[in-house]
Amino acid sequence: MPANGSDTSLDLVGEPDPLTYSWRNVSVYYSRSTKAIDVPILKGVTGICRPGELLAIMGASGAGKTTLLNVLTHRNNDKLRIVGDLFVNGHRVDPDSLTSRSAYVQQDDLFIGTLTVREQLIFQALLRMDRHVTYDERIKRVNQVIMELGLVKCENTLIGVPGKAKSISGGEMKRLSFACEILTNPSLMFCDEPTSGLDSFMAQNVVAVMKNMAERGKTIISTIHQPSSEVFAMFDRVLLMAEGRVAFLGEVEAALKFFGSIDLHCPKQYNPSDHFIDQLSVQPGKELKCRQKIDMICDAFRSSCFNEDIKGGVLANEQPSGVTYQKENEDDGRCPYKASWCKQFRAVCWRSWLEVVREPFLIRVRFLQIMAIAIMVGVLYRGQNMDEVGVFNINGALFLLLTNMTFQNCSAVINTFCSQKHLFLREHYNGMYRPDVYFLAKNLVEMPFFVTYSFLYATIMYFMIGLNPSLDRFLTCALVSVLVALTAVSFGYLLSCMASSVNMALTLLAPMTIPMMLFGGFFLNEKSTPVYMIWVKYLSWFNYGNEALMINQWQGVSNLTCTGVKTCFADGESILAHLGYSQDDLWWDVACLGVLIVVYRVVAFLLLLLRTHRGKTRS
Repeated sequence: MPANGSDTSLDLVGEPDPLTYSWRNVSVYYSRSTKAIDVPILKGVTGICRPGELLAIMGASGAGKTTLLNVLTHRNNDKLRIVGDLFVNGHRVDPDSLTSRSAYVQQDDLFIGTLTVREQLIFQALLRMDRHVTYDERIKRVNQVIMELGLVKCENTLIGVPGKAKSISGGEMKRLSFACEILTNPSLMFCDEPTSGLDSFMAQNVVAVMKNMAERGKTIISTIHQPSSEVFAMFDRVLLMAEGRVAFLGEVEAALKFFGSIDLHCPKQYNPSDHFIDQLSVQPGKELKCRQKIDMICDAFRSSCFNEDIKGGVLANEQPSGVTYQKENEDDGRCPYKASWCKQFRAVCWRSWLEVVREPFLIRVRFLQIMAIAIMVGVLYRGQNMDEVGVFNINGALFLLLTNMTFQNCSAVINTFCSQKHLFLREHYNGMYRPDVYFLAKNLVEMPFFVTYSFLYATIMYFMIGLNPSLDRFLTCALVSVLVALTAVSFGYLLSCMASSVNMALTLLAPMTIPMMLFGGFFLNEKSTPVYMIWVKYLSWFNYGNEALMINQWQGVSNLTCTGVKTCFADGESILAHLGYSQDDLWWDVACLGVLIVVYRVVAFLLLLLRTHRGKTRS
């Protein structure tokens, strides 16, 4: 397969309708709390990109290239006030409809490091290609893209995490980002610095693929920073920006003529892109002079015939045409997702499972940790006599069971969602899967491990200490242990969805968990709970778990020995009365633990869903 592909490489995914994207008088303002006036970032930017064109947005650092791209893609606009009009084929741009017909290669490479290159592309193909495409055709398309982007050598290599685990090279990772986006042969494609981190050969290879897609009728818009002369010559049109304004928009050759017309000729044997950037940069110590020159260039373009042609094309694109970019979504009930709910769930579960099982060291460490703590507790509390001292020791061991199940499981999932926040949001905004699919898949894949760990801990501790020997009492204790562990996992999910980072989640763990432990009935007697704090007790799994374990251990026990100390228990009923527990509440406590598992996970999901809200202000 040649580097620039072949005519058959896109047949599997069809040829969607050509899209013309235009934007008129786009201005962007950033509000600073210390200033009453908004700071302008973009100032009345107008432009257009037609099917079959590869448009390069260029400019010096701070010119507004990425901001304009974010406006066009409806991303990362939370703190900005945006004014202007965006049109595609005579229709105002709708974010969800645009997502299903476009692709966005972002500058930051975000992947699950435990997947291979091929697995990453298969995952993307399963969720982003049209529903009518068969699995074999998806795999065939993956193979073609691997060939086109030169990823054959590393296709079975783990992506890895840069700086933490051995990974593919930076250039291979950038090509993988690009490969993920061209799988679906999108009508409209946005690229943010797609050649960043690549050598000149691979940069030219990537731009050649973009050029090839444009020649097939696609609309390609890309920011790029000082390309080589060979790469620059491959662009059809160029949008030069400076200080948030348009300095030029048109064909590459026309840009040279325009700059020559204002006595800014490009020297012979000189890279035109370097010349343009030099003329539009603000040099330290020459700020006033440089800004005056930039204003002169932008004003000259605004009054030129080139700008008049752009305005005419923009106005023409705002008129309804025979082709609408929303046609596909109208057929699908305006659903931005290409895959059905079940297919989304299956694919995300598959990736999540690989993510878990590809960490065998972590699985072994958790297993050994459970074994070591359970054996240590069993040795310390083994051989208790059925007297007052033994009663307090056994009660302490049971509460220690709750504590270990809580902190071990809660800390194990504290980073589940906050560590992958940016990846989740990117894939969700790309129309790959729903938030509920992602959340449920994570829950389902991780649950068997936590059930196994908690059952193992309860089993070892129970028989080593010599608790109530009845089989049904052991099974009840194991059930409560599992439910407490799952509740702690649910609470950990809640903290993970609440926190903005892993460090923040870890900071919240102790202050949010300790109050639950204090109202568990061990440190504070059930009858002594202050009325104004009683609501915390109903949210505490320690409360329900401790009561259930105590009832399970002492209900019906009558062979207690009284040694004459001040506190003397004649039987298990007196122990429960002393603790303020009712023997009839065992299964009520079990039910409440089940309710807490659901409630905490629902709240966690709502917090995750809140993160997907597209926050932006548009006038």
